[in-house]
Amino acid sequence: MSQPAVRAVELSRWFGAFRAVDRVSFEVGTGEVFGFLGSNGAGKTTTIRMLCGLLAPSSGSGEVLGFDVATQPHEIKRRIGYMSQRFSLYADLTVDENLAFWGGAYGLGGARLRERVAWAIEVGALASRRGTVVRELPVGFRQRLALGCALLHEPPIVFLDEPTGGVDPEARRRFWDLIDTLAAAGTTVFVTTHYMDEAERCGRVALMHAGKLLALDTVPRLKARFESGTVVEIACPRPAAAMRHLEGLPAVHEVALFGDLLHAILAAPGAASGLVAALEAAGHAPATVTAIDPSLEDVFIHVISRPSTGREQA
Repeated sequence: MSQPAVRAVELSRWFGAFRAVDRVSFEVGTGEVFGFLGSNGAGKTTTIRMLCGLLAPSSGSGEVLGFDVATQPHEIKRRIGYMSQRFSLYADLTVDENLAFWGGAYGLGGARLRERVAWAIEVGALASRRGTVVRELPVGFRQRLALGCALLHEPPIVFLDEPTGGVDPEARRRFWDLIDTLAAAGTTVFVTTHYMDEAERCGRVALMHAGKLLALDTVPRLKARFESGTVVEIACPRPAAAMRHLEGLPAVHEVALFGDLLHAILAAPGAASGLVAALEAAGHAPATVTAIDPSLEDVFIHVISRPSTGREQA
């Protein structure tokens, strides 16, 4: 078995008394698209900054491409691509000028730099924007440019920290098509996100909450933890009030709001039959209960509401 591209063992980081990352352990395989899914404040950015050699761990250990995050951060920085959550390009420079600057920073020059700039322009569909000052670019173009800059030196692994924040759905789809292309060519992609649809496109997903890694597996296997027929969607008037009623029923393990609907995890598949009568008897008529396939959001809500003492992993 080849050496993993990333290895974290009990990796932790404190800021004063606050533990931002709490004994996180995982491995990322070479060429894998690995997703870190969690809400804001879950510890995703702190973890990625430790792995990129930008922040020293408080305890535990980590390796990227075989280099130690605590003792060899400069070796790591030379070999990775990193796209930070905060936009890091120079707003007063054009697209071409940013690419030339970052190419030079990575030690590229001459024909090699021209070749890599042409590649970034092509894959980012930036040809019509080469002379545009970055501050005038739409957000989707900025993100594609930032990714191109991070990949100019052809790093074997790229860390993307919530790369599509503030980007419209079409631009997000194009961005992820580019990530798929990179992975197909053998680049390891480590990406943090709080978008469920983006996590669905990862090979494996780690679910983070309050600094802890609560589950790690492929998306199909994460969803398969629910027995068929135990996840239902409920439509009724006043769903928030209905949720409080459902929380007191023994047939219902968990219930959460999903817009104007409710999703519930039942104790057993047959438990759905009595929910309509129970809701309507409590004044929540008309009510409908429909068995559904679990979403990744159902899984996420499940694991953060019932954190295990040991993290589940494939």
